[in-house]
Amino acid sequence: MSLSKAESTLLTTLAVAGRSVFATGDAYAIRGKGKATRDALDRLVRKGWLERIARGKYLIVPLEAGPERTWTESAHVIARELVSPAMVSNWSALAYWNLTEQVPRITYVQTTSRKEDRTPTVLGMRFRIVRVKPRKFFGSHRYYVRGVPVLVTDREKTIVDCLDRPDLCGGVEEVARALMAGDGDLDWNRVTDYLSRFGSGAVVKRLGFLAESSKLAHPPEPELRERWIDFLTAGIGKLDPSSPRKPHRVATRWRIAVNLPEAGPQRPG
Repeated sequence: MSLSKAESTLLTTLAVAGRSVFATGDAYAIRGKGKATRDALDRLVRKGWLERIARGKYLIVPLEAGPERTWTESAHVIARELVSPAMVSNWSALAYWNLTEQVPRITYVQTTSRKEDRTPTVLGMRFRIVRVKPRKFFGSHRYYVRGVPVLVTDREKTIVDCLDRPDLCGGVEEVARALMAGDGDLDWNRVTDYLSRFGSGAVVKRLGFLAESSKLAHPPEPELRERWIDFLTAGIGKLDPSSPRKPHRVATRWRIAVNLPEAGPQRPG
């Protein structure tokens, strides 16, 4: 659909400023605050030049979308705009680091902020907002999508997060496969630091058991695993709380009730 002079000026001004994503306030700064500007934004959405990705926040659909306005933006770019602060996390981070062969249908976004809509859908893509305590929000890796900076949890933090919430990554069996896929790439000293900062005995129990029961070519050094023992909390945890299987034994060294098969994951490739 064609653009009026005012609509064209608004889009051009934002584009020149490098604002592929902008807020209503940015439009006010260009055209003035009021109903006329809000109506212009609504028209641009209807015409397919803008995509509303959150309340008061818009994405400019690029020219390469063509006359039919058919175009798909990177889910990770949209994720950074849904909430602040934001890091791509959990199963989505496993996929980014090639630690899973699965293709998550949902993009997981970690934040410390409250979000009313925790499962938004934008451009047909589904998102899951995962709120964590501030002490658990760390371990970021920055990369760029067409010049836009995006944060994703690093390899080590991704493993820790997935063991904290196995339900958000396909279960502990998927984490075991991720450890095999990342064998040799994980920095076990960094993992140890993260375990200390994260402050979850359940995560330590699960990781300790998996690190010793999986057939890793590059497992953590015995000295590090002994440090992990110091992080353990009282009580028996469940290896995979997201699994309906009943425990068939207790691994006393790690105080974990094993409720998964112990054949071990197959090494990728």
